[in-house]
Amino acid sequence: MPIAPERTRSVFQKLERDLLKISSKQDAESVHRFRTGTRRLQTLFEEIVPERDRNHRKLLKMLSRIRKRAGSVRDVDMQLAALRSLKMPQEPRRKSQLMHNLLDLRAKHEKKVRKALNKKDVRGIRARLKRAARELSFKKGVRDPLTVARQILAQIVPTDGPPTDDLLHAYRMLGKRARYAAEFAAKSPEADQFVSQLERIQDALGDWHDWLTLTHTAAQRLGDVHESALVAELHNVTGAKFRNAVAVLSALSHPAPKLQTATTAGPPRRQAKASSSQSRASSAA
Repeated sequence: MPIAPERTRSVFQKLERDLLKISSKQDAESVHRFRTGTRRLQTLFEEIVPERDRNHRKLLKMLSRIRKRAGSVRDVDMQLAALRSLKMPQEPRRKSQLMHNLLDLRAKHEKKVRKALNKKDVRGIRARLKRAARELSFKKGVRDPLTVARQILAQIVPTDGPPTDDLLHAYRMLGKRARYAAEFAAKSPEADQFVSQLERIQDALGDWHDWLTLTHTAAQRLGDVHESALVAELHNVTGAKFRNAVAVLSALSHPAPKLQTATTAGPPRRQAKASSSQSRASSAA
């Protein structure tokens, strides 16, 4: 299925707009949109339009530096959202303490984002975005977005036995790239259905990962399940989110291969065994 030029051009326009927004205010929505836009552009250049020139490489490098710092802010934002949604009467002081810890951590990460967004670099990125959009060709070497998306998902090799954190993390990272690739396809029922499936997978895996991250953060600051009822409850919620993510993956035999259903009551023990593609996915977080 051919690439949709209008969708491709809009990525450049939206990313420039989100760059300007995040340079003035690092609110949760601006940070999220900027990170998503940079990932879409990266997928376009690395997977669909593979013939990159010096401007493309420099642009991705500049955006990557900011995206990584913004990613730390985004991680805290998602933990804050999860913690605010948790309704439990026990340990209100500890919940408040954890909330303040996260807010302090966000302020530190936000400061680093602001430092990376100096006026000179922002002007340089905008100029490179405009040039890349103007010179982009939709003819030579352009790959089919849906084919690319399926090939990305095919990199995941399920391990024997019940699904693990590592396997779900690989699905989460590669599923994002697959979705971004598929979104460049021309509009059609096939493309819409494919993207819809990937969105359901991404939503379930993202929800699980947010709670998993929050649980780890809480355990570091408040102690293990034997020391804190809040940490124990977070483990329970994370386990439920894990099982839901596995159920979503298992129900969608396409584009994701079926998984064995988890039988444990809580989140599974992280296994060391993982395919090379899973390791690459983890390093891309």
